[in-house]
Amino acid sequence: MKTEEYNYVLNKNLIAQSPLKKRSDSKLMVLDKKTGVIEHKNFYQIIDYLNKGDALVINNTKVMPARLLGIKKATGAIIEILLLKNIVGDTWEVLAKPQKRLKKGIIITFGDILKGEIIDLKEDGITIIKLIYKGILMEVLEKLGTMPLPPYITKKLKNQDRYQTVYAKEYGSSAAPTAGLHFTPELLNQIKAKGINIVNITLHVGLGTFRPVMVDDITKHEMHSEYYILDKEAADTLNKVNEEGGSIIAVGTTSVRTLETVMQNNKKFIPSSGETKIFIYPSYEFKAVDKLITNFHLPKSTLLMLVSALATKEYILNAYNIATKCNYRFFSFGDAMFIK
Repeated sequence: MKTEEYNYVLNKNLIAQSPLKKRSDSKLMVLDKKTGVIEHKNFYQIIDYLNKGDALVINNTKVMPARLLGIKKATGAIIEILLLKNIVGDTWEVLAKPQKRLKKGIIITFGDILKGEIIDLKEDGITIIKLIYKGILMEVLEKLGTMPLPPYITKKLKNQDRYQTVYAKEYGSSAAPTAGLHFTPELLNQIKAKGINIVNITLHVGLGTFRPVMVDDITKHEMHSEYYILDKEAADTLNKVNEEGGSIIAVGTTSVRTLETVMQNNKKFIPSSGETKIFIYPSYEFKAVDKLITNFHLPKSTLLMLVSALATKEYILNAYNIATKCNYRFFSFGDAMFIK
């Protein structure tokens, strides 16, 4: 189970730097997980692969303007922080750069309406900070923060809403659940009209999703926890779909991780919430998800390992090789894959 086995070569020109004018015009690679057979479509054709009585599970988390630039009060040094997860009250886990310039008790100022006090520095690169402000935090962040685009996107995003899904509702993520970026309101309405259940769940995307694997043996990698919610309405709908023989189609790896977390110790879906550290890689046996809509993921990432668990490493790496030859666009603003 070597991390290097999940590596592949990608021309940087294939990394999508900006979204397409219309979300659903992106390419769609359809991969049969049993045979490895591949079809080439456009995303708006996803509806042809969804059947009446199926459940399409979407993650309604909303990306916070989580990247902040501040000044270290004592020295004037510039400090960048990325909000990852709310611990309790106004205390947050963050990534801070450069962390080596920080120590407990230091005050960072972010404009005139927000300050942060360093509470703790952890060995894994996480910094604990207490935010000090007046009013509503999200309103403060909307004034001071910027959208936390991944480092491989170097082009400025003109419309910040394009890094949100059209169904984003619950603030709490440090990165977008990017498989959902392909949906438009019109496409979702067509899916509903066909008799497909659209099920909302929440997983706030944090370090567990996007932190790279830094160990040679993937079984030694430790996931960071992320908060999820699956409410009664969602659980009841999913159980009914299972009972009636429909398929459960997860939109994105975050939806997969939520559904599989709930089903790990249960024979059916139950309303639940909490922290998940689930790490899915071959030879994981799926208990909740039948099919997956996803993007093309970074080499040696936990996300690439997850999709390899669903469709085998050989089929996935072959699909990625074909995708590069066919000029598919990769990563957050890139094209999509449907594993059926």
